Amino acid sequence: MKERVILFTIFFGLAVFIYIFQSYFNTVWGLAFLCLCMTIYAVFTNLAYNFKKRKLKKYPQVINEDYKPFVTVMIPAHNEEDVISNTVENILSMNYENFEVIVIDDRSTDNTASVLKDLEKKYDKVKVLIRQQGAFPGKSAVLNDAYQMAHGDAVLVFDADATVEPDFLSKLIPELEPKDVGAVQARKVIRNKDQNLLTRCQNNEYTMDTHFQAGRDSVKGAVELRGNGELIKREALDDIGGWNNYTIVDDLDMSTRLHIKGWDVRFCPDAVVYEEGIAYLWPLFRQRRRWLEGTIRRYLEYSWTALTSPKMSFRAKFDMTAYISQFIMPLWFVMELAIRSFKVLAKDASPHTLYSSIIIGLAIGLGFFLAARYALRRYDFMLRLDAIFEALETSVYLFIIWFPLVFFIGFKILFMKKDMNWGKTAHGLVKEEEASIKAFIRKELERTKNYTEKLKQKLAEKGEK
Repeated sequence: MKERVILFTIFFGLAVFIYIFQSYFNTVWGLAFLCLCMTIYAVFTNLAYNFKKRKLKKYPQVINEDYKPFVTVMIPAHNEEDVISNTVENILSMNYENFEVIVIDDRSTDNTASVLKDLEKKYDKVKVLIRQQGAFPGKSAVLNDAYQMAHGDAVLVFDADATVEPDFLSKLIPELEPKDVGAVQARKVIRNKDQNLLTRCQNNEYTMDTHFQAGRDSVKGAVELRGNGELIKREALDDIGGWNNYTIVDDLDMSTRLHIKGWDVRFCPDAVVYEEGIAYLWPLFRQRRRWLEGTIRRYLEYSWTALTSPKMSFRAKFDMTAYISQFIMPLWFVMELAIRSFKVLAKDASPHTLYSSIIIGLAIGLGFFLAARYALRRYDFMLRLDAIFEALETSVYLFIIWFPLVFFIGFKILFMKKDMNWGKTAHGLVKEEEASIKAFIRKELERTKNYTEKLKQKLAEKGEK
C-alpha cells in the first residue's frame, strides 16, 4: 500500500505540474534541464573514471597477498539439470584455494537433485542442499537457507549458468579487503552473444551497464550488485540480516540496504562472469519485467530511508538520486507529449508546441545511442563503424524492451495486487526448445495414431453392418 500511495503521488503530482504550468511557461524546458543534469553527471563520472585509471597506472594498487579469506560459493538451481554440472566443474577450476561450494536444489521437478548428489560424491569441496517442495519460494530464501551451513568469511553468489576464468576470485578478492567495503560486483558478459540479435543486444546492454557501474564506482556512488558474480563480506551480510525473502530482486534490494547501513559496494570490471543470454523474446520480457518491477519497488520502499540515513554517504545518496531520474524522464516525456497532444486536439494550443517535446525525445534517444557507442568502444574494443551500427540497434532494443515496461510496471503497482512472481530466468533454452518441439511432434504423432485407429474401427463397424 505504501508503494502504491508514493507512486500515485508521483504520477498525479507530475501530471498536475505539467498540465497547469504549460499555461504559464514551456515545461519542456524542465525536461530539458533534467536531461542536461543527467548528461553533466554522466560526463563527471566518466572523467572520474579516466582520472582513476591514470592514477592506478601511475600508482598501481598494492595487493595484500596475505588477505585470503575463506569463501563460500553458493549456486541456487531450479530445474537446471542441463547446465549445473558444467557450472560447478567450472567454478571448481578457480585457482583460489580457500573456498567451498554449496549448490542448492530449489524445489526442482527435473533431475537436478540427482545430478547435484552425484557432484557431491565426486568432489570434496561440494556440498548440496535439497529444498523441499513446501519451502519458501525465491532466490533470497534459497540463499538464506544455504547461508546457515556456510563457513566462509565471504559469500560468492553465482547463477546456475555461470562460467568464469581460473583467476576470477584472485581478481575479485583484493577489492573486498577495505573495512568499509561490504560487497564487490564482477562484470557480466553474455557467453552466447553471437547467437542472434537478442543475445547480441543483451551483451551490449551489459556493456553499457559496465560503463555506468565503473563510473559510479569511480565517484564512490551507489554501485549495485547484479546477482551473478557478487562477493559479499560475512560481516556486512550479518549487519543487514541476510537476504530479504520478500523481494523479487535480491541483488538490488541488498545493494540498497548495504548502502543505507554505510557499507561501500565496489565494481571490478577485470573479473568477468559469463552467463547465457536469452534467445527468445517472451522469456526476455519476463526477466526484464522482474528486474524493473523489483527496481521500482525497491526505490519506493527505501528511497526515504536512504536519503535520511546517517550512515549512507552523501556521494551514494546523490548518485542514487541521479539514477532514479532515469525512471522519471520517460514518464515526464510521455506525459508532456500526451498533454500537449490533448491541448492541440482541444484547440487550446498550436501544433507547433509539440515540436519541442519531439526534439527532446530525439535528444534522449541520442543520449542512449552515444552511451552505447562509447561503452562498446571502451570495453569491447569495437571498431568505429561496428560500434555505431550496434549502438543504434541496441538503442532500438532498449526502447522496445524497457520503455513499455516502465508504464506496465507503473500500472501494475497502482492497480494490481502485489505478487511474488520471480519470473525465473530460463537457462539452456536451445535444448529446452528442441525438447519442446520433440514433445509436440510426439504428441501429434500420438493423436494421429489414435485418430487412425478410431477411423479404422468405425470403418470396420460399417463394413460389418
